[in-house]
Amino acid sequence: MNHDQLSTIEDVLALMRRRDYICDRKMATALFLALKMEKPLFLEGQAGVGKTEVAKVLAAGLGRRLIRLQCYEGLDVSTALYEWNYSKQLLRIKLDEARLCRDNELTNIFSPDFLIKRPLLEAIQSSSRDEDVVLLIDELDRSDEEFEAFLLEILSDFQVTIPELGTLRAARRPVVILTSNRTREIHDALKRRCIYHWIDYPTFEKEVDILSARIKEVDQHLASQVCRVMQAIRTQDYLKKPGVAETLDWTLALMALSKNSLDDQTVADTVGCIFKYQEDIVRFQAEWPELKETARLVHGMC
Repeated sequence: MNHDQLSTIEDVLALMRRRDYICDRKMATALFLALKMEKPLFLEGQAGVGKTEVAKVLAAGLGRRLIRLQCYEGLDVSTALYEWNYSKQLLRIKLDEARLCRDNELTNIFSPDFLIKRPLLEAIQSSSRDEDVVLLIDELDRSDEEFEAFLLEILSDFQVTIPELGTLRAARRPVVILTSNRTREIHDALKRRCIYHWIDYPTFEKEVDILSARIKEVDQHLASQVCRVMQAIRTQDYLKKPGVAETLDWTLALMALSKNSLDDQTVADTVGCIFKYQEDIVRFQAEWPELKETARLVHGMC
């Protein structure tokens, strides 16, 4: 599907829903504008709320290839953009030396045949070949500020200059989605080049809808109980509050144990699906009786 066929915000909502991604109108509006204005979409929010999934679902819904650049501390241009295949170049030099007695032609080792394309260059060249792609730059906040600065030119012009080959330009801009867990602030210069949207933890009703969409066979009573517990947990100040990803994992774990409702022992046994820090687990176990009351589960539990 060409994104030009998404002529309304309702079309975007329907496309995401067909791929079992529940988004609200604000999210759909941000996606719609990013597509129509050909601007990157910058998604911020806590880990596990579905930022990366937006790119995956959009790529699948539009029938495009997803190119993902996973950011991390120390990420540099050679890893994100391109580098020369030095081993292949060296082998070619040796082969040229071996046959030099037969002809005087030397291979140009600084040609596209010897170039290793990383995600950013792959996205540029794919667009130059009229291949539609979705470029996901994931967890940008994990990278260094120097790499963030490098992205400014890429996101502005979607071109790159390779000294040995010249300037390579995208024939048309790919769909670009950047995500951040906000472990550090992203510079305003980059944000100005993007449509911005914050993805918050879902409401109870939305979280139940997400569970029902992503896990079709889930028991609705169990889905309701799980989401009430998650909503209660997020009102507390844990080191890492569980996101939707943890809600899905916990539900799948409960279903694997053939549980259709929560009980104290099962909650205690599966707490590792909810929290990833021992301090949070200890605190949760101490606060569970109160949280259970907050989640209004006391009378509904076995």
